[in-house]
Amino acid sequence: MEDWSDCLDVAVQIALRAGQVVQSAVKQEKQVSSKSTPTDLVTEADHQVEELIISTLREKYPSHRFIGEESSAAGVKCELTDHPTWIIDPIDGTCNFVHSFPMVAVSIGFAVRRELELGVIYHCFDGTLYTARRGHGAFCNGVRLQVSKEKDVSKALILTEIGAKRDPATLDIFLGNMKKMLSAPTHGVRIIGSSTLALCHIASGAAEAYYQYGLHCWDIAAAAVIIREAGGHVMDTTGGPLDLMSRRVVAAGTRQIADYVVKQLQPINYGRDDTDP
Repeated sequence: MEDWSDCLDVAVQIALRAGQVVQSAVKQEKQVSSKSTPTDLVTEADHQVEELIISTLREKYPSHRFIGEESSAAGVKCELTDHPTWIIDPIDGTCNFVHSFPMVAVSIGFAVRRELELGVIYHCFDGTLYTARRGHGAFCNGVRLQVSKEKDVSKALILTEIGAKRDPATLDIFLGNMKKMLSAPTHGVRIIGSSTLALCHIASGAAEAYYQYGLHCWDIAAAAVIIREAGGHVMDTTGGPLDLMSRRVVAAGTRQIADYVVKQLQPINYGRDDTDP
């Protein structure tokens, strides 16, 4: 296994710098627009932070490739190859950011030969830093992370996110999936408005499972490494291996709860990140 510790150290420093920009920007008047749907928001800060992250990484690693949320929204092809590739969400939880709701993160993942190697997620409001490198464990502010080992779904807390589609048919499926989780029964279902931070709660053991249709590769990449290195499972909503470009995911502390969630879900089609719209 190649040593990507230098890349992890660089990603941590850049995430902290980006987080400072986000912290400053949240106090200022925001220029807000929408992308794919009226609920898919973007601000000037999203673009500024992504440019900061990519330009700094490119200066350090000129041969590496990049997948970023805002550059992809602007039409840059979202393609994961064998080349070393950074996968970046400059501000995860943009709607939260717009409203100053304190669940906002910077997410930086890194893949080589399509294998996720490391992840860094920085919670911009409370300064929590999640890090992981494949084969070397996952940490929160330097303290090793461990997923929940709960196997009984009736004792589980489940997390999810709504996704950008809000048409009646999609909402019916979304609410139907949530109803199945609530009536399992489980301890409850939570939505916090940030996929990356919700996934970090799986890694920390604060919740037992997460599922979503409609998220993107930049929402999953860093978090998948962190969860796996904390002892958890990350997979496709069919129960098969994770497909980073599929815009769907199930993550859990134990295989038993992951399998239960998979069996309950009715799919929502959001297409793929690597397919041109």
